[in-house]
Amino acid sequence: MSHEPSAIIHQPSAMTPLTAFDPIAHWDTLLRDADAAGLCRDLTERQRARRLRFGDRVLCPFLRPFFLDAAEEARVKHVAETLWTLGERVVRVAIDTPRLLRQLALSEAEIRLADIDPGYATASTAARADAFILPDSLQFAEYNGESPAGAGYSQGLAELFAEEPLMTRFRDQFDARFYRPVEALLDALVASYREWGGTASPPLMAIVDWREVPTFSEFEILRDAFVARGVPTIICDPRDLEYVGTAGPHAGTGLYVHGRRIDLVYRRVLINDIIAREDECRALLDAYEQRAVCVANSLRCKIPHKKAFFAVLTDERHAGLLSADEREIVRRHIPWTALVEDGLVSRGGTTVDLLPLLRAHRDQFVIKPNDEYGGTGVTLGWETSESAWDTAIARAVAERDRGWVAQERIAVRRELFPVCDDAAPSGVTSRDMLVDFAPYIFRGRLAGFLTRLSATGLATVTSGGGQVPAFVVSRKSEV
Repeated sequence: MSHEPSAIIHQPSAMTPLTAFDPIAHWDTLLRDADAAGLCRDLTERQRARRLRFGDRVLCPFLRPFFLDAAEEARVKHVAETLWTLGERVVRVAIDTPRLLRQLALSEAEIRLADIDPGYATASTAARADAFILPDSLQFAEYNGESPAGAGYSQGLAELFAEEPLMTRFRDQFDARFYRPVEALLDALVASYREWGGTASPPLMAIVDWREVPTFSEFEILRDAFVARGVPTIICDPRDLEYVGTAGPHAGTGLYVHGRRIDLVYRRVLINDIIAREDECRALLDAYEQRAVCVANSLRCKIPHKKAFFAVLTDERHAGLLSADEREIVRRHIPWTALVEDGLVSRGGTTVDLLPLLRAHRDQFVIKPNDEYGGTGVTLGWETSESAWDTAIARAVAERDRGWVAQERIAVRRELFPVCDDAAPSGVTSRDMLVDFAPYIFRGRLAGFLTRLSATGLATVTSGGGQVPAFVVSRKSEV
């Protein structure tokens, strides 16, 4: 199932202060002079018309985008692209290193799928790195290496805000630009197809996931955009697929849906679901194993997708995998992470016993499942009693094969956002929101951002949060 991507969950820090570079204040001034209630109605109606919804709920109840400047953009780009490079490197090493696969806590079923040669080297055609950006810090909490959702939604929201008269007035003082991750995603998918050896021009693409998922509306957005750019695309359920070997009713070996041979699968069905419902995914798996179709992301993407990927990056025993510059990036931007088990770990150049460390300093750590979505199972030490924290540690140790990680608490961003509120006299109120800022990286290149807001420590649509577009802004006088 293509769930809304994994959450970033940490205790908020103090609210981000405004600076002389103040597009927020300018936007909010313009908003005060506008018909905010009318803008809420208009944005809601246009989101529904453009299928910008998660299930039946529109994605964005907020009346301001997230703003960043070019320097912040460059900082995010450098770190995120490096993280993608490290993910691909760990895949290449781990495939031939059983010990490393065990440290990543892959299950036997996941290892079996990862052992299948997909026919090309790139594991994560599309990835996303979930982060918090502040004026003096940028820290990444998770890496989503498995076909992350939201690119269609992100671009759709940016296009919607870009058309608003309020944005036109804002652009009298500020230049504001946004990324187009949909186009970048299509380019990356076709590039992976070519790397695989595909020659069809254009290839027939299938977006594959269960028909009942709440992100189905995004598949429709992507399909329409891909078709408009000349790549025929269909949406199909894994249960609709048919693999044809050397004999069958079709003219040739391949993966088919309703009699049409598929060249390229944009896989949104999750590996967890493929394993749990293997019989229903049998045609997809057989075609993948026989290299009868290109599948992106490949099933090897689970290796860096695991939360324990950060444990590998921050473990001094694996320092040889990284260059000196990469180690410095990890030190500055990746929180120390460890697989929870009884034993010694290296932290800050010293060897410590992990479990006593976690018990003595629960206000400094979060424990979360190695592979889960929507914030499921996460325990925040600083919001947890001593007994509940001990229970979380005991569960993690007992479920070592499944895998749980402990991660250092990181600084997060909070910001006041105007939000539609029918109960407010003006129809709008201001709320202090957690800002989860997550760059997309498609085949190693920054391609856009998913920006989620939440009033709580859960920044995910599934937990009741919302989404806003991100714009890179600069004062007109600076250009």
